[in-house]
Amino acid sequence: MSFFVERRREVMQHIEKYMLEMMPEYLKPIDEIWQPSDFLPDASKDDFFHKVKELQQSASELSYDLVAVLIGDTITEEALPTYESWLAMVDGVSRDEEGGWMKWNRQWTSEENRHGDLLNKYLYLSGRVDMRQMEMSTQYLIADGFDIGTGHDPYRNFIYTSFQELATNVSHRRVASLAKKDGDTLLSKMCGVIASDEARHAKAYKDFISQIFKVDANEAMLAFEDMMKKKIVMPAHFLREVGLPIGQVFGHFTDAAQRLGVYTAVDYVDILKQLIVEWNIESVKELNEAGEKARDYIMKLPDRLLRVAERMKNPSIDYKFKWILA
Repeated sequence: MSFFVERRREVMQHIEKYMLEMMPEYLKPIDEIWQPSDFLPDASKDDFFHKVKELQQSASELSYDLVAVLIGDTITEEALPTYESWLAMVDGVSRDEEGGWMKWNRQWTSEENRHGDLLNKYLYLSGRVDMRQMEMSTQYLIADGFDIGTGHDPYRNFIYTSFQELATNVSHRRVASLAKKDGDTLLSKMCGVIASDEARHAKAYKDFISQIFKVDANEAMLAFEDMMKKKIVMPAHFLREVGLPIGQVFGHFTDAAQRLGVYTAVDYVDILKQLIVEWNIESVKELNEAGEKARDYIMKLPDRLLRVAERMKNPSIDYKFKWILA
């Protein structure tokens, strides 16, 4: 075992105890947390078809771009098997099913699973989606996997999940606001509770990295620098529709999100700023020369990225997704 992996193993074992103590704060008991059926029409009730008609009426008022973003978000959420297996394979983590990190991974996965389940059922009932096209995109995304630049390093993995959970929180919150504006209060509530989950999960992963900075600051700083140099790519960056090359549809999906203001280049910078403050990057001690250079790069990065973001034009090219019927 290399020194790199052995050091990661020691650190992950060290913070595992802390994680288990904090787990009840970051993950909720299954019998208490919301479930998709809490929001959807109940097929066992006499008013089921009436409720579906109401849902379809509200969904019919959603803008084309908003439906596209919602479908892309749903497919991203439904690619959960990829994310679970990815987190289970980080270096330095025991594969013991009774181990703390495996317990975390399973329970985190179980909470996240509700998101795709809820949104998929909503889209199915909405009558606006070609479900077979959407389902094929979901299967493609799981089959194609992803390459997000973390490798098997737990530090890079948790930096990524910290950023990604914050990004999905922003996206779902914005969709909730836009849905409410378009008159779909049910979808607004759905996306609101999903966003709340993402914020809670982001808090956990940020906390794990904070603990890592306390015991292995230099390597944590280098990992943060490396992830920001590579850029944080979204887990659905290989998104495609049937018959199209891998990743081609992702750009159209992000264009729609940018046009709506659901998730923008400025949001990316704001999340980076939040993490710099959260991890107290400016005041981290015990860094060697490489670590100091990494910190300097990170501290200067938000202003550089913001200048680029401010020059970006809002995407105006319309794209007709195979997923959307009307």
